[in-house]
Amino acid sequence: MKKSINKSTLMFVLNGVSILSLLFLVFSLSSYGKISGKLNQANEDRFKLTYNANRFMNGSAYLTNEVRAFASTGNQEHFDNYWNEVDNLKNRDKGITAMQEIGITSEEQSMIDDMSELSNSLVPLEDKAMENVQNGKQKKALDYVYGKEYNSAITKINSLKEQFLTTLDDRTLAEVEALRQRSEFIKFTMIAALAIVALMQILSMIVVRWQILRPVIAVRDQMGEISRGNLSADFPLKSDSSETGMLIESIHETKRELKKYIKDIDQKLAEMADGNMDLSIGNDYRGEFLPIQNAMRQIIDSLNNALSQINLTAGNVSEESKRMASDAQILSDGAVEQASAVEELSSSIQELSGQVDRTSKDAETARRCSTDAAQLLMVSNDKMADLTAAMKDISNASQQIGGIIKTIEDISFQTNILALNAAVEAARAGSAGKGFAIVADEVQNLANKSAVSAQHITELIENSMKMIQNGTALSIDTTEALGDVVVGAKQATDLIEQIAESAMQQSQSLHQLTMGMEQIAGVVQTNATTAEKSASSAQALYRQSEELKVSVQRFRLHRH
Repeated sequence: MKKSINKSTLMFVLNGVSILSLLFLVFSLSSYGKISGKLNQANEDRFKLTYNANRFMNGSAYLTNEVRAFASTGNQEHFDNYWNEVDNLKNRDKGITAMQEIGITSEEQSMIDDMSELSNSLVPLEDKAMENVQNGKQKKALDYVYGKEYNSAITKINSLKEQFLTTLDDRTLAEVEALRQRSEFIKFTMIAALAIVALMQILSMIVVRWQILRPVIAVRDQMGEISRGNLSADFPLKSDSSETGMLIESIHETKRELKKYIKDIDQKLAEMADGNMDLSIGNDYRGEFLPIQNAMRQIIDSLNNALSQINLTAGNVSEESKRMASDAQILSDGAVEQASAVEELSSSIQELSGQVDRTSKDAETARRCSTDAAQLLMVSNDKMADLTAAMKDISNASQQIGGIIKTIEDISFQTNILALNAAVEAARAGSAGKGFAIVADEVQNLANKSAVSAQHITELIENSMKMIQNGTALSIDTTEALGDVVVGAKQATDLIEQIAESAMQQSQSLHQLTMGMEQIAGVVQTNATTAEKSASSAQALYRQSEELKVSVQRFRLHRH
């Protein structure tokens, strides 16, 4: 992965520099305020020092001027002004005190002391001059204030004044300039700090815009494509070791994982759609995709179990339907044979009825032919025994048919339940089980039809059983009657007079038997038709079960 500085570190550095610059700017502003205050105070002190220095010097000059004016004019006003300055105004003392309060150097204090000493040295001369003026010695007074000693002292004082003012002005100006330079330096540092802050903010904006916002916008757009299911959208950003780079790498990894899962699921579903259920689900799913992996594994296992069970059940249904078709065919053939036997029996009974009628009409002929009639009655007795046996066989066959129909109903019920289970499993399988759902519906419809047909056959068999029971009773009665006829035939020689009456009774019994046989023939014919339909339905069920086996066998299941 490409190495890159963390955006949080970079932003921390840029913002840290900005904050330090701002703190320095605040400190510089505070310093600038203090320096500005000091500068203003220095200018004010310079003005006050200059003012008080001039006040001190002007006070000395004022005394000199007033004493000279008094010496020259003798005007008392100048004398009063002099002493007013000395006693009341005291500008020299006040100027010195004010300068000392503001602050002066030792050199400047020394100059002030020298000037004060020189001024004090003039006081005796000024006192003598004013005293001479008061005594009327004005000329002598002028000598004191305009003399060499006085002028020399004044010259020295003026020289010290100029030196003091120059020194004081240079010192205060130097202090003001130093403070001004310091103020300018602080102002420059403030401007530099502002420039650094502005530069850091511009760099922060550039970093946020190009290093954070631009990748974040690209990430937002890419996540929008992913949320819409588009995993093939172009995402040109490259990952690196920064936070944004790690986020980009996470998106690339997410797309790779999603594509891998989707490809695996698509392949598995495609193979399942092709009928391949012999699949295995790997263990490379992670996180929230593990339930999908487990669900696919459960679906495949459930489909394998269901299809295996359906395959097994389809085979059983096929075998049972095959046996049922064979039994139904046998039943149909037996019913046809029964119909043929009943028709023959009916024909024989009708023939017997005709013979009995002729016997009734011609008793004489019966007497002569009693031996022959006895033989015929013996034959009839045998045939009635056969008829009774045949009726028993028909009853037994009907009971077997009832058992077979019960078997068909059970198979239909099991097939219907199997079809319902298959439909449920097909519904669980979703689109992959649609074809199997159609087969399950067909099997269910066939099972329903088989159940309806079995119900109809059951009703017909029950009716047939009732009729067969009536026929059996009639055949028993007929057999007993024929037994009596046989006995009567043996006694025909002695009881010929009773032959006619017995023949009439036999004729009536035979007519009833004929009617019963016709009913039996109808029932047997119905049974034959129903048996043929059952055989046809069994054949259809067998074909459908074979198709079901073929449909299920196209799935390749797990081998256990």
